Amino acid sequence: MLTQLEAPVTRREDIVDVLHGVEVADPYRWLEDQDSPETREWLRQQIGYTRNVLNSSDPDYRKTVIDRLNGMLRIDVESLPARRGNRYFFSRRRASEPQYIIYSRLGVDGTDEPIVDPLKIDPTGMTSAILLAISDDASLIAYGVRVGGADEIEVRFWRTDTGEDLPDRFPCGRYAGVAISADGLMVAYSVNLEEGYRVKLHRFGTSIDADVQVFGDGYGPEKIITCTTSDDSKWLIIHVYYGSSGTKTELYALDFTDSPSSEKVRTVVNDVDARFYAHCCAGTLYIRTDWNAPQGQAFKAKLCNTVSERSTWINIVSEVDGSILIDVVPIGGKLYLSYLQNISSRVVCTDLEGAHLCDVELPSVGTVYGPFGELDNSEAFYSFSSFATPTTHYRLDTATGDSTVWSRPDVPIDSSTIEVRQEFAVSADGTKVPMFLVHRKGLELDGERPVYITGYGGFNLSRTPNFSPLAAFWAEQDGIYVVINLRGGGEFGEKWHRAGNRENKQNVFDDLFACTQWLIDSGATHAGKIAVAGRSNGGLLTGAALTQRPDLYGTVICGYPLLDMIRYHQFLVASYWVPEYGSSEDAEQFQWLLSYSPYHNVKPGVCYPPTLFMTGDADTRVAPLHARKMTALIQAAQADAQCDNPVLLHYDTNAGHSDGKPIELTIQDLADELVFIHANLKSKGTVSGGAECPTG
Repeated sequence: MLTQLEAPVTRREDIVDVLHGVEVADPYRWLEDQDSPETREWLRQQIGYTRNVLNSSDPDYRKTVIDRLNGMLRIDVESLPARRGNRYFFSRRRASEPQYIIYSRLGVDGTDEPIVDPLKIDPTGMTSAILLAISDDASLIAYGVRVGGADEIEVRFWRTDTGEDLPDRFPCGRYAGVAISADGLMVAYSVNLEEGYRVKLHRFGTSIDADVQVFGDGYGPEKIITCTTSDDSKWLIIHVYYGSSGTKTELYALDFTDSPSSEKVRTVVNDVDARFYAHCCAGTLYIRTDWNAPQGQAFKAKLCNTVSERSTWINIVSEVDGSILIDVVPIGGKLYLSYLQNISSRVVCTDLEGAHLCDVELPSVGTVYGPFGELDNSEAFYSFSSFATPTTHYRLDTATGDSTVWSRPDVPIDSSTIEVRQEFAVSADGTKVPMFLVHRKGLELDGERPVYITGYGGFNLSRTPNFSPLAAFWAEQDGIYVVINLRGGGEFGEKWHRAGNRENKQNVFDDLFACTQWLIDSGATHAGKIAVAGRSNGGLLTGAALTQRPDLYGTVICGYPLLDMIRYHQFLVASYWVPEYGSSEDAEQFQWLLSYSPYHNVKPGVCYPPTLFMTGDADTRVAPLHARKMTALIQAAQADAQCDNPVLLHYDTNAGHSDGKPIELTIQDLADELVFIHANLKSKGTVSGGAECPTG
């Protein structure tokens, strides 16, 4: 058990807003000011308190965790390659390195040449680099430099022939696309300004102050505008998203070779309440859409000298019952269709008119990323992963249909000892909700199994079978790792998403509770042995679990969460999420939000389960104020209820929401989470020794 220390006492304020005739208290609003001296002192005390409590845990168990995580995470790993001409670009992190390095390779069997090493930019290891774009002739790349886990990046450019950066740089900001022209003389980029996203054009060798805006006038900060190029970099393709999960997308095209300007932007579609996403190859758009097809269909449209009329579109892929169309990519003179079918990937190959040719053979039930390639090249790449299968990259020959392993990480686990099965629970309204259970083969379900439950349930995002070192560790230790496919996600199309957002958000929480109860009723475990964990929108999920069903969970992990749903839309980029949640500025939507907002549903006299809130200063997506305010509120509630269950704030003053942490920090954070769970799950059989960890 963790040592019981007294949590710091946080000053309360008597702040009450009246919204739509309802009084709404906000006693810790002062913690919204991240930079105030009082908040910084409060954070210093909370960080010290958390560290003292976690350091009081069983040192042998912490060593077991760190040793195992080091074995699974300190390995050579690399990204999928991207090919231009005969040159390949990818990122790799070796076992001894804290961050990924960007590499270039000339030819399949060429020597790997490091391009960007983040340690040379920042020796502290807190800076990472990501590949953003490659010119058509492979002479130039764009890459982003990120500090900590912030969403913002600085954009830089590197030349293949000189092996040096160009002097051109874009300042740190939010970018939603960087696209290099076919002649390599200019670059288009979408940047988030105070008024919203704008697409601008920069000519290399000129001042960024001279950049010309080519798209974005009239769009407010609630829209997301992205830009990409066609496969030959001759067209700029612009998508306008109505928020992070809105039901409408606009599509535009701009000739990227003939003095591009705002007057030359061509409208493909902007008057239909549906989603559209396009790849452009050889002057043809391959458009995936849910227009009149909730499961997805695809069209082919020519980019002519006039506006592309929908009457000329050719339907090449019809809606398939029971399958969600994820992407349509032209490669090697064929089309590769990615589907999600029963929460598992399926990849289909057709001709360019949509006639079925074959299915890509996959190792098992799992998740495919890709394939990616070029219309006039028979080489493609994709990755495959499952709960017990580390992410493996494959090279696909589109002429023969054969796949060969391009790279596979040497993760020291024995996948044959792990079982993955799918079960279903019935939610409060009668809906069947699926979940994946991951555990050791032959595990005895004796009612005492420690369970780690996670889910997301939002933004049309699907939780598919993906490899997780945490899942592998949990299974090795005779626990059950559970991923629930909650409503609000995209696992079964827009209807499933719509059933879990806006006024239907409570369905997501009810789905979680039903699956948790199923695990108890099945005889596998009991409430004191269950940890529930989630991040971002999943942090909202666990915040609701904490406040609505504190009796159902032995430990709560609430990472980078949304918790004050009355004020969330006022901070950072949260206006993008109004289509998903609604806004308290609307009287009806205010009632939805207030009914479940975790910060506003903490009740006096309740002993809440042990809870670990996780966030950091550099989270520039979900404002860390949510976790700060909720930590103070739950700590006060525990004190009032004379409850000894610890409530900790795991706060990093350097890291944030996005990727970019050095591997050492990633391991330490995971270890803290597992140590907290281990110390607080009740009764015998808590994850500790379990089965012996394999070494190969």
